Amino acid sequence: MSIRIRKYSWQLAPQSLKDIRQQVFIDEQKVPPELEWDDTDEIADHYLAVLPDNTPVGVSRMYPSVTDTAHIGRMAILPAYRGQGVGAQLLRRMMDDAVPQFQDLYLSAQLHAVPFYESNGFHVCSAPYDDAGIPHVDMRCLAPSLVLPQLDTRAAPLVLGKDMESWLFEGEAELIALTDTLANQASQKLWLYDQNLEHDLYDRFRFREILSALARRHRLSEVRLLIHDDKPLVKKRHQIIELMKRVPSKIELRLVNADYPFDDNPYLVIDGQAVLYRHGFDQATGFAQLASGGRAKLLSESFQRMWDAGSPSREFRPVSI
Repeated sequence: MSIRIRKYSWQLAPQSLKDIRQQVFIDEQKVPPELEWDDTDEIADHYLAVLPDNTPVGVSRMYPSVTDTAHIGRMAILPAYRGQGVGAQLLRRMMDDAVPQFQDLYLSAQLHAVPFYESNGFHVCSAPYDDAGIPHVDMRCLAPSLVLPQLDTRAAPLVLGKDMESWLFEGEAELIALTDTLANQASQKLWLYDQNLEHDLYDRFRFREILSALARRHRLSEVRLLIHDDKPLVKKRHQIIELMKRVPSKIELRLVNADYPFDDNPYLVIDGQAVLYRHGFDQATGFAQLASGGRAKLLSESFQRMWDAGSPSREFRPVSI
């Protein structure tokens, strides 16, 4: 469907934008008015989709948070125009607007809409919860600049277990985006093998928060960090090491035993089905696969052999809290 998308501040938004939200959320979905109209409207950018004859058909909004995340929400399409691509065009316009400033996009999705958002590069990152009497889940896109060019060619870009194609990466920015995207979808196991926990790659707030959430997600959660050299971690404070000290039963660090065979390239394995593989310890090139059980199995077996032959770092001890 051919549409135009206009962006407004709340102060200048036309009444038709508010009317669509009233019709869809309050009248159709029975959301209480006091929940629908909130203070966030004042700081958000509001999007209105109109037909070539200026008939309003859909709305959405986006606003920044203090954690450098863009929040997307209040997406509503009038019943007569659903299933015709209006929502996808609205979402892609917001993603395109967000990319120059944000590489972390967040939204709260009604359960029935999860496949739609997955088809646009968002993945589920929470258990279901109730919002205004409607089941929801949180969803994130941690690599919008990578996802956007692929939306017309991939069914569920960067969604664990559903994206069947490989992602090639070149450069640290793409490596970080893919590392966080895979790690954030781990439901139980994250195994990481590298030369060391390089500060630029791993000593980051977002990666720390992802590992922290995983460590607390499930009683069997398991984060294994297998490295060759822990000396850089001694010289400079590292967020992941500080986290490890606080949840030692969930996050464990071991050193590779150089007297036993070890792999020549670093990698990340997620839940036995996704991998991120680099072409060398000092390289920011490689590939990621989100539905590769066979490769994940081979790397997991190799990792397990090195893990069994390795030893805990003597430099770090758990602390009681």
